[in-house]
Amino acid sequence: MPTAKPTNNAATTKRTNTRKKMLVSAAQVMRERGAAGVTIDAVLARSGAPRGSVYYHFPEGRNQILTEALRYAGDAITATIDDAADRGAKFLLRDFVELWERLLADSDFNAGCPVVAAAIGSATDEPQLTAEAGQILGRWRTALSRAFLADGFDESEAASLAVMSIAALEGAVVLCRSTRNTGPLRDIHSQLQFLIKAREFVRRNGMPNQ
Repeated sequence: MPTAKPTNNAATTKRTNTRKKMLVSAAQVMRERGAAGVTIDAVLARSGAPRGSVYYHFPEGRNQILTEALRYAGDAITATIDDAADRGAKFLLRDFVELWERLLADSDFNAGCPVVAAAIGSATDEPQLTAEAGQILGRWRTALSRAFLADGFDESEAASLAVMSIAALEGAVVLCRSTRNTGPLRDIHSQLQFLIKAREFVRRNGMPNQ
């Protein structure tokens, strides 16, 4: 009986895992130190990857690692938002807050949002990151707008509420890091829920008489 030829599956899996570890490590460093703090040495030290892996997996070097790490992290958060969007804004906001409570606690409040870190970086030094962050935030706005539409708001109201929610929640993440507790996120969540209920009341009944 002929012996089966060995496959390259194990080697392929190992290369894929190394690449993923490098992206995860770069995203973690970006969350802690901002885009400027992401160096090749920092990524290698955290991922445990050999130096040769950089140019094998990321031939364009540091810029490619930064952009792909931001995209990887942004896609993970976007997936959470997309999954909850069709259930309405109240469910989505709850899931978003719970996600950030976990992420902040897991990092002992030493890491924030990589998308915001990239968005507020220098557009001159790293324009590809600013552009990528803008696209990710745009997808979040679209998903949140869809959630508010599912709750019965019109397109203009939904778009406005989406922008306000993202701005408030991302600001709360910054405050949580500085105060080293999740109180600001819970406060913002509570106020957003109240605002949504108030807007729903006005939509059904009109503005109360002054």
